[in-house]
Amino acid sequence: MNQLVRFGISISEELLERFDREIVQKGYANRSEAIRDLIRDNLVEEDWKEEKEEVAGTLTLVYDHHVRGLTDLLTELQHSYHHIILSTMHVHLDEHNCLEVLVLKGKAKETREVADRILGVKGVLHGKLSVTSTGKKLK
Repeated sequence: MNQLVRFGISISEELLERFDREIVQKGYANRSEAIRDLIRDNLVEEDWKEEKEEVAGTLTLVYDHHVRGLTDLLTELQHSYHHIILSTMHVHLDEHNCLEVLVLKGKAKETREVADRILGVKGVLHGKLSVTSTGKKLK
């Protein structure tokens, strides 16, 4: 484990009070844990801006499986990007709509391109890419 470093910050009393209320509501044990999470979140966002950085994430899709050819196209795309799409979960929401969650891992630029390509398919009603990290650089 890395050695911990203590540092101080200056912050307005009002802002600190709001922060303290927020961290209590979210169940943090202390300010340090909350601040570490804020820093990690910022670093993850920065990693996704670096085209060659290895990243991970999930892509969530909702689509009507009755749209002609849509399920075949989505399956074809997933097979084409098997080196980035590690896993999928398919859920039947009702008689028409399906939800799929795809787990992605790869270089940031290509991973975002795969997500955009899938989200842009006609018949996908809604989708969202949730970005995260492989965890290698966040300790």
